[in-house]
Parts: sequence; C-alpha cells; structure tokens
Amino acid sequence: MSDKTADSPTAVADPGKPGLITEIISRKGLAVGAVGLFGATVIGVSTVAPAYTFTISLGPAAAEVGTHAPAVILLGFIPMLLVAFGYRELNKAMPDSGTTFTWATRAFGPWVGWMASWGLVIATVLVLSNLAAVAVDFFFLLISQLAGDPAIADLTFNPFINVAVCLLFMTGAAYLSFRDMKESKVFQTVLVAFQLAILLGFATIAIIKSVSGGVATAIPFELSWFDPFTAGGLSAVVAGLSVSIFIFWGWDVVLTMNEETTNPTRTPGRAATLTVSIVGVLYLFLAVALMMYAGVGEGEGGLLNGAIVQNVFFGLADSILGPFAFLISLAVLLSSVSSLQSTIIGPARTMLAMGHFKALPARFDTVNPTHKTPAFAIVVSVAIAGGFYAVMRFISENVLWDTILTLGMMVCFYYGLTAFACVWYFRRQWFDSVGAFLSRFLAPLVGGIILLAMFIMTIRDALDPSYGSGENIGGVGIVGLLGVLIIGIGVAIMIVMAIRQPDFFRGKVLAVHAAESEKVNR
Repeated sequence: MSDKTADSPTAVADPGKPGLITEIISRKGLAVGAVGLFGATVIGVSTVAPAYTFTISLGPAAAEVGTHAPAVILLGFIPMLLVAFGYRELNKAMPDSGTTFTWATRAFGPWVGWMASWGLVIATVLVLSNLAAVAVDFFFLLISQLAGDPAIADLTFNPFINVAVCLLFMTGAAYLSFRDMKESKVFQTVLVAFQLAILLGFATIAIIKSVSGGVATAIPFELSWFDPFTAGGLSAVVAGLSVSIFIFWGWDVVLTMNEETTNPTRTPGRAATLTVSIVGVLYLFLAVALMMYAGVGEGEGGLLNGAIVQNVFFGLADSILGPFAFLISLAVLLSSVSSLQSTIIGPARTMLAMGHFKALPARFDTVNPTHKTPAFAIVVSVAIAGGFYAVMRFISENVLWDTILTLGMMVCFYYGLTAFACVWYFRRQWFDSVGAFLSRFLAPLVGGIILLAMFIMTIRDALDPSYGSGENIGGVGIVGLLGVLIIGIGVAIMIVMAIRQPDFFRGKVLAVHAAESEKVNR
C-alpha cells in the first residue's frame, strides 16, 4: 500500500514550457513517465476498441436512422471533439488521474464531483461487461470456424457457459491491468495494429464486392447518407446518436493516465485528439463500406436482418471474407480482449483518486509498490462488471443492445458535466484571448449542452417499453429503468460516504477553485 495523504494543491513550473505554471493536485504513487504520445494514443484506440464497438453498434444505429448511420457518426464526433477541448484545457491546469472527479469537484464542489465520477465508473462497468460478452461470442465463433463445426458457435447462447467464459476473460484482463504500464503498452501496440489492418482490409473488400456486381443486397453510395436532416424524427436521431456516442467513448482513458505520461500537461490532450480522429475516420469508412455491401434491409444478407443487426461482423464475415472469415473473428476477439485490459485503466485510476481524496474508503488509495498500479480498484472494477453482466445475461436476451444504449446515456451524463466544469473553472479567463474563448468557453459549453440534452431526451425516450430491444419490466423500458436505477444507486452510495467520511463532502479535502489567469497556460 502506498504511504500517501491527500496533498494540498501546489503550483509548480512545467519544465517543458518555461513560464507555464501548472496546479499539481497530488501524487499517488503511480509510475511517472511510463507512457509517451504514441503509447497513450495506442491505449486510447485500444480502449475505444473499434472492431468491438463497430460490430455491435452499426446495426442498432442503422435500425434507428437507416442509411444515415454515417450522419449520426459525424454528429457523435462533433460533441466528442468539443468536449475533448475542455478535457485538454483542464488537464493542462490540473493533471490528475481523477480527471472528471477531480475537475468537477474543483469547479462545482464535492457533491457534483462525486456524481460525475459515478457516471464515469458505472459507464466503464457497463462497457467491461459488453467487451467480455463480445469476446465470448467471437471466441466460440473463431473456434467453430477453425474446426469447421458451426455447432461450437452456438455455445455462446448457453447462458451458463457464456457467463463462465466471460468471467474468465475478465479475470485475465484484471491480471494484465495489474502489471505495469510499460508492459501494457507493448501488448496493446501489437493487438491494435493487427485490429486496424484487418478492419481496413475487410472494408476494402466489401466495397470492391459491392461495386463489382453479384451481391444481391448491395446499394450504391449516396452523399445523402451524411445528411442528418433527412434521417427521420428527433427521437430516431437521438437514439442513433446514443449509439454514436458509445462508439467514440473511451478516448478519455488517456487523460486518466496523465500522472503516468512523459509530459502530463500536454501528452494526454494530444493523444485524446489523435484517438478521436483515427477512430472517426475508420468508422465512417466501415459504415459506408458495409452499407454499400449489405444495404439496410431486413431480408437475407441485409444489415437489419435478425442474424446480422446485433453483430454485423459476425453476420457478414463469411460472405465478405469467405475462407478467411476467421480473421475478422480474431480481430474482434483481440479487440475485445485488449480493450478489456485498457478500459480498466479509467475506473481504477478514478477510484484511486477518490480514495486518495477521501471520497471512497481508504482501501481504494492503494498502489502496488512493484507495478505502480491501483490493485484494489482494479479488482473492484472487474468484480462489479462481472456481477452486473451475470445478472443482466439472465434478465435480458438482448443484454448487448440494451446496455449499449444505457452506456450512451451515462457517457453523455459525465462527459457533459466535465465539459461544464471546464467552462466554470476557467470563468475568469474566458476573454483572455481568442484561443481561451474558444477552447475554455465556447467549445466545451456547446459540447456539454449537446450531451446533457441527449441525456435528458434519452432518459425520456428510454422509459417507453418499445425503446431499444423492446424488453420491459411492468410496461417500462428496461433501458430507462437501468438509467434511473444506476443514478439512484449512485446517489445512495454518495449519501452513505458523506455520512461515513464527511471531510471530502464538506470541502476540506478538495476545495472549489477558479483558475487564475497567471496560473494557467493560455
């Protein structure tokens, strides 16, 4: 266990930029300087997990907006980019592994900061369960393809086998996350490179086949696919955007590594921008390619066919790649496995910071002395994710679809609050320069408004029993119930912590603060 106390904020000179003064919130015993720009970007792309996210997201997006899936991908990219500006500015001023937790607390106080971090932690728990579920699907599919026995792929539909293998994957990911960050970087580089190569090849072959004739479902490319104004009603666009937000989510993990990067004030922000840009271009290419090949019909081979819509790579791999279909299965499997490991970084370091600043029990303020990783927080993250998935797998046959929509809701919640934290924290600097106005006021303000509006509209729509997969309890949509239940649990735990450890909630550990112009880089 690390021997630390919550440090008082101090101002120190940034050696990378003479004259820049940055507020250092604390030191928590993590491995300083373990990751550079390239490594951070690789881990960011790994966390987003383009192969995993796309295979389970394109179908639900197309189900909501048809051929306008590229339009909602672009719409999802915009608030992500705007919010990323806010994250970058906050990170320059306060490079702390707590990110959303620390920043929202400094801007709005402990109660808002605690709930914002709850949104981050629970969103990650939801996605960890999905990552493991997709890994299980493609694990059995890959074995069946290599063995030539389709019956093996059906093992994933046995809930007992599915949950057992899922928990094994989570346990392995927890062990890899426990190892030091330098080892993780090498592991992630190999898997991300393979994943991107296979996806680009897959999309290219799909386009070639669609334009060469002979594919009954193929449709010609149209620029109107990028027009959100003809995508249907507002509810359809919001639902599609929830999926789009989900496919970009994960880039902020590079900010939670800020205490472990070579230049804490600059490297995380640059890595986040690179991550969002790389996956955005890749998603658009894949969306166009697969819609050109499969169309958006419900007939055999169509994107909305029941055998394809919830897992498009699973449904289209054989027809596009033929005998090499196992490669896409391997890519998605490795994407899920690598993202399982890298995704744990975010909640573990958030809970480490919460324990450090006395917002969670002191046990969370634990760093392994050898590997410099938050061991206890890693175990808790994976245990909660495993328990959640096991329960949901038996409640809903459409656990992937429903939890994706719930995840999008939670991401909008905590991203939006973090964006507003940027606006308010820098309120004394809005008009210091044109750059400050754009990056510390306008961009995060617009991004935050978009995301919180989506959160409210999604909560409203998700209570309808027909929302998402159509699963409901007592006539209320399961996605809406999950969203309300998650927020309610967060409030209850926060109240318990406020009673047990009141110092944080009284502002004695992390006080509300506004940035002074002379202390922050403009």
